[in-house]
Amino acid sequence: VIQEELHRMRMATKAQVQLRMTKRSDLLDDIARMPDFMVALRPHTVWEKTPVKLFCTVQGNPRPIVKWYKGGMPIDPPSTPGKYKIENKYGVHSLIISRYVAPSTPRDCSPTEFCFPFRSSVPHLTDIHPSKLEVSFLDRFPVSFGVEGSSVSLVCTMVVVPDLPNLPPHAQWYRDDKLLKPGKLVEMAVGGSAASLTLPHLAKDDEGLYTVRIFTKDGTTEHSAYLFVSDAPPSAAGAPGAPMSVKAYDINSDYVLVAWKPPNTVNEAPIAGYFVDRCEAGSDTWVQCNDAPVKVCKYPVHGLSVGRSYHFRVRAVNSAGISRPSRKSDKVTAIDAAENERLQVIKIEGKYDIVIKDDDLEGHVTIPGEPTDVHASEIYKSFVVLSWKPPSPRGRAPLWYVIDKVSGTGAWQRINTAVKLHSPRYPVYDLQDGQKYQFRVYSVNMHGSSEASAPSEPIQKVDQDGVPSAPGQVVATRNTKTSVFVQWEAPKHLKHLMGYYIDGRVVGSKDWFACNHKPFKHTRFVVHGLIPGESYVFRVQAVNVFGLSEESQESTPISVEPALATPSSPFGITLLSCDGSSMTLAWKSPKHCGGSKVNAYYISKRDADTLVWNEVNLTGVKERICTVDNLTEGTFYEFRVQAANMAGVGPPSSPSAPMKCVAWTAEVPGPAYDLSFSEVRSHSLVILWKAPVYTGASAVTGYFVDMAKKDSSEFVTLNEEALKHRYLQVSGLEEGQFYVFRVRAVNAKGVGKASQLSEPVCARALPGTKEIVAGVDEETGDIYLSLEACEICETSKFEWSKNYKPIGDCPRLAVTTKGRTSRLIFTNPDKDDLGRYSVVVTDTDGVSSSHTLTEDGGSSDEAEIRTLILSHAIRNPIIPLKHGLNYEVLEKGHVRFWAQAVKLSPAVSYRFIVNDKEVTSGEGHKFSHDVATGIVQMTVDQFTRANEGTYTVQIHDGKAKAQSSLVLVGDVFKAALKEAEFQRKEHIRKQGAHFSEYLYFTVTEDCTVLLTCKVANVKKETTLHWYKEDDEIVPETPPNVMSGACALPLPLFSRKDQGVFKAVLGDDRGKDTSTIDISGKGQILFIRISSASDLVLQCTPEGIRLQCYMSYYTEEMKTVWKHKESKIASSEKMRIGGTAEMAWMQICDPSDKEKGHYTMEIFDGVTTHTRTFDLSGQGGQQVSSGWPYSFSLINRGRVVGGLPDVVTIMEEKSLSLTCTVWGEPTPEVTWFKNEQEVTCNEHTKVTFDGGKFASLVINKVTPDDSGKYSINVRNKYGGEFVEITVSVYKHGEQIPEPKLGHPKMATATPAGTGQV
Repeated sequence: VIQEELHRMRMATKAQVQLRMTKRSDLLDDIARMPDFMVALRPHTVWEKTPVKLFCTVQGNPRPIVKWYKGGMPIDPPSTPGKYKIENKYGVHSLIISRYVAPSTPRDCSPTEFCFPFRSSVPHLTDIHPSKLEVSFLDRFPVSFGVEGSSVSLVCTMVVVPDLPNLPPHAQWYRDDKLLKPGKLVEMAVGGSAASLTLPHLAKDDEGLYTVRIFTKDGTTEHSAYLFVSDAPPSAAGAPGAPMSVKAYDINSDYVLVAWKPPNTVNEAPIAGYFVDRCEAGSDTWVQCNDAPVKVCKYPVHGLSVGRSYHFRVRAVNSAGISRPSRKSDKVTAIDAAENERLQVIKIEGKYDIVIKDDDLEGHVTIPGEPTDVHASEIYKSFVVLSWKPPSPRGRAPLWYVIDKVSGTGAWQRINTAVKLHSPRYPVYDLQDGQKYQFRVYSVNMHGSSEASAPSEPIQKVDQDGVPSAPGQVVATRNTKTSVFVQWEAPKHLKHLMGYYIDGRVVGSKDWFACNHKPFKHTRFVVHGLIPGESYVFRVQAVNVFGLSEESQESTPISVEPALATPSSPFGITLLSCDGSSMTLAWKSPKHCGGSKVNAYYISKRDADTLVWNEVNLTGVKERICTVDNLTEGTFYEFRVQAANMAGVGPPSSPSAPMKCVAWTAEVPGPAYDLSFSEVRSHSLVILWKAPVYTGASAVTGYFVDMAKKDSSEFVTLNEEALKHRYLQVSGLEEGQFYVFRVRAVNAKGVGKASQLSEPVCARALPGTKEIVAGVDEETGDIYLSLEACEICETSKFEWSKNYKPIGDCPRLAVTTKGRTSRLIFTNPDKDDLGRYSVVVTDTDGVSSSHTLTEDGGSSDEAEIRTLILSHAIRNPIIPLKHGLNYEVLEKGHVRFWAQAVKLSPAVSYRFIVNDKEVTSGEGHKFSHDVATGIVQMTVDQFTRANEGTYTVQIHDGKAKAQSSLVLVGDVFKAALKEAEFQRKEHIRKQGAHFSEYLYFTVTEDCTVLLTCKVANVKKETTLHWYKEDDEIVPETPPNVMSGACALPLPLFSRKDQGVFKAVLGDDRGKDTSTIDISGKGQILFIRISSASDLVLQCTPEGIRLQCYMSYYTEEMKTVWKHKESKIASSEKMRIGGTAEMAWMQICDPSDKEKGHYTMEIFDGVTTHTRTFDLSGQGGQQVSSGWPYSFSLINRGRVVGGLPDVVTIMEEKSLSLTCTVWGEPTPEVTWFKNEQEVTCNEHTKVTFDGGKFASLVINKVTPDDSGKYSINVRNKYGGEFVEITVSVYKHGEQIPEPKLGHPKMATATPAGTGQV
């Protein structure tokens, strides 16, 4: 109905306007007017063979007739079909040329024949300059952040008119007002309606203010934004950042001066110096120029090769390490700068140039002149750079220089430059601190040396200036919601200032961060990239060639907020209800609040047919809904709204559409309003709205929500059934897509009018968005929901709601806010608290989140259960125990009951309960605790049968409690009581002389049993007596009790020595007894068997023998020999026996029948001990266990007998050493003297008769024949080596006493055949 009425009013108004215009035109028709161009033809620039349209508008009375001409000739469309088309619509005349072809000469097109022709020239495309284009920016590149080594692109999109593909606008890029040129480090592109700058390899040199300047028809248009480049990760932790802006100055043939800017050191150690590296152009090899770090940001590089090009780079050094290298400098070529000055150009008649060298004017010069103006061009703590002017005349021969120095009144000394010095520059390093020096220079060439130059002024190596003083007061002010404007006073002493470094710090944090990474030249700077709502402080350092100054004083803390301004205008005014005399309006909040909360709205109205606005409310309204009264029914009204904050009243909104004041009578509801969004994420959001003011004929029962993509009219209803509540979570959205929504209310009569469309919303979460976290307060145990906002401002508030309804005054809920974090605390949780909780942070770009507390069926059940358990644990805290209640029997028979907690405070209290009765500390019971260890204990002095029962300890520490019980009854109590009585007796026993260690025995290598005990608390009168079966044993050496240990040796212990041994210790204080039973049950046999070795194979003349060596062997030891598990009885073939050192079994004349596995078993009365040996001849790798090896031992070459160990003989007598040898096959025999083979001669004769008898005969021995003789008998199975010592004495000497040696066991060595 309202729409129909509006349409009727518009038509009536239009009819009145047309009527008035008709009357006016009738009057004008009577007045004659000459033809005139209202809009003349305009020049056009077009591509060949493309359509072009020419337009003009004419007026005149009577109506003019328009004709089109080309080159003075009328255009006739029928004569050229499809070429031209002439139209006339509403007084606008047009000529359409379908395919325009540029003529060789410009031609004119002019309409009408009634006045002088209007000429419109169509020029060629090549005649248009890019500066004639109209250019407007669309999207501009923002403040950008990069890291060293990465890349970044700055892009501006624009609208170009006309947009010609082959004629892009002319764009220039600047960094800090310096024009950039394309290159490897800077890439530029213009076209496709965009201008871009790409930096492919970022370095801190690239940091600065970037400006793009586009030349347009009206001049230029430009945009600027800052690029920040931070340090790449250091090569070592704590190492400084890389230096920057490396450049070479004062370039000569073998010398350049390299300068750079120091890096900012925020949290790193101070810079100790710099290393300068050089690299020849075209090479990747870097050479370090200085051995020790240079402390200033300048360094003279000497010794370059003339004519070669170089790059330079710099590395900073501190105590933690060396920085990454800087970006390399531009290429410089080592050339003599004075060469160009020696050239003169003479012009002849303005046409020709004649170049003359000074050499041509000087004539024939052999020895050069002396240099002049010797001075120090650079003076620093670490070096001095000498400079001078080249000689004049200098001659044609190659020139170099020699330098002398002198200190005070001393003699001149030549400076060794190592290489010829070709440049009039030289750095001097080895100058003493505090000394003044003078220098002089000689010019030298192949003909000789010049006179010395005049001495320089005295030069002293000092720091000329040092670092600047600290900057003055630092002031930070608001700028935007992510940036702060920082200003400061310049230092009082600038000292060749390079710029400033600005550092920032979050209030409450100790860590500073760098705000810029390249020295900034001005005393004001905008710090970007800050967290909205966070508070910061700032400081500034000045920078020069010597480094960084002291830090300035810190600024006062400032919160990151936009600068204060009036709010923008509200929008979206909509009519919610009308009763014929009043209208209820609603509107949407301003998009920008101006940095302060909007606290009032002011509404104005006017009749639709007037221009005068009237204020509706003199007092601002707080809400975004207002009812305007005292209206005239049937009148059309327009409304506008203004928002106000602390800064004032903002601009008014656009006027609303005309609204007719007519009472609403529809039965369906009016529109819902105030559509808003919460929890916007990449694929979901929550839409909220308010109920209609006009409900219709019945109450509103639900809502339908429709959604469509932006700029689309295809709406989709999201819910099949009407919603009872006024919110809806929408999921399944496309990330980055924009959507619009509308809501329709429903009552019993039907679906009402749709709400006004919402603002387009993008499905994308805010950067840094965090969700609500459920937790438990560690101190109070209260459950809470917490949100840390990613964005906040000074006026922001956290608005909590349950099921999207504001939380009222509830005693079980409390809200706390600290900084960027807000908590909703459940002080006394109840089932009524279950539901969906959400929070919105006001005055932000939509920071919000929600969390659902469910009783069952929710996805967060486990987390909620854990939260409840934790809350209960904190509200009812329990002291964690490391150890529950336990007991320990102490000396004297005391019993200690104790428990240990993880942690106790000094305010701890506790009590012990025994058999349901509390025990107090006093006689018989002692209580104590240790806070450090967490131990609580009770000691019972007299532990008797009456102490049987249940013991409990209860501990209280603040709110925390702990309880532990111990049941001490039955066998457990009896064991404790027995131990207590034993300890009591032990205490009494130890009051006098007693055994600290009771009797025990050890066995020595010779099988002597040693009974040992240790005694304590003895005195001189204390005695010790030994007994066996009550018979006293009197040892040869009386025991020494004062030594603390006594022993009784029992040598060659056998069965007759078994029995019970006893030691009795006593004095006037009492006696103590210790016994030990070493009778039977295998103790003695075990002693002997423990020393038994493995079975060993030994060859004898009768055959082979298996032997087991022992420390002590007797016939009492039961030994059983087995062959292939069958017991062996002693016989002529198998003999079994033993000696005091071994047990053995002899196999006489072994054959294949004796092959197999042999075992010797020794029984100690409890366990059978076995030793085994394998004579099976199998398992080819075990040579020592196989039968072939046994056979080789039997048949090997060996000495059977006949040779003594020692021979003593008088000189001049003959010596005959004869022995019998044996082996199969017959062995070879070799004699040796002192390890040298004996050969046959007149003095010595060697014989071997019948393969059995070997002899060595020495005729008429002399003392020289004394020595060690040996015989080696060997065949293929092995051999034997026997030694004899021969001593020769002279006549009249006493016969030396023979030194009898031990029988030698000849070693059986297997033959080299390797048989197994």
